[in-house]
Amino acid sequence: MAEKPALLIIDMVKDYFREDQPYPITPLARKLIPPINTLIAEFRKKNLPVIFSTDSFKADDFIFKGRMHPHAIQGTEGAKVVEDLDMAPQDLWLPKPRFSAFFNTGLETILKDQKVTLCAVAGIATSFCVLATAMDSLCHDFKTVILEDCATAFSEQAHTQCLDLYRKNPLYPLFRIMTSRELITEL
Repeated sequence: MAEKPALLIIDMVKDYFREDQPYPITPLARKLIPPINTLIAEFRKKNLPVIFSTDSFKADDFIFKGRMHPHAIQGTEGAKVVEDLDMAPQDLWLPKPRFSAFFNTGLETILKDQKVTLCAVAGIATSFCVLATAMDSLCHDFKTVILEDCATAFSEQAHTQCLDLYRKNPLYPLFRIMTSRELITEL
């Protein structure tokens, strides 16, 4: 691969994995852990950046004025990366105040300083924070891949429908939907 990719792992926080949490994403999100860990290992073998970017909201955050229940509150255990992911000290962890990993985190500068040219986006939820990050990645002039087997939404149908909108798009090959195996083959 002529590109220098970074793996962006979005919102894999403990609050989304609690059995009593009000969002039905937990069972689907658990299935992401093995393929994401495989990708993390592949990126580390090649000394490529692995970046975790996770929700980190204020208790009285604006977004909780709608239907969304407070979760991933700054400084709480629930806002930390779920233990089953292979996060290491050399990985970057960027708590984010909104949906995109690029919003008020300094991510663009970090990626450009490391000469990254492609962002491979994984995590939850496909139609919200994964998509927002992917779109912002494109807006910051990075080629972008959403990893379909390393992302999920609140239902498999919502995940598939969101990705199907972008499978054949006018930005190809700048923006692609791929599996983690396809990406590993290109690394």
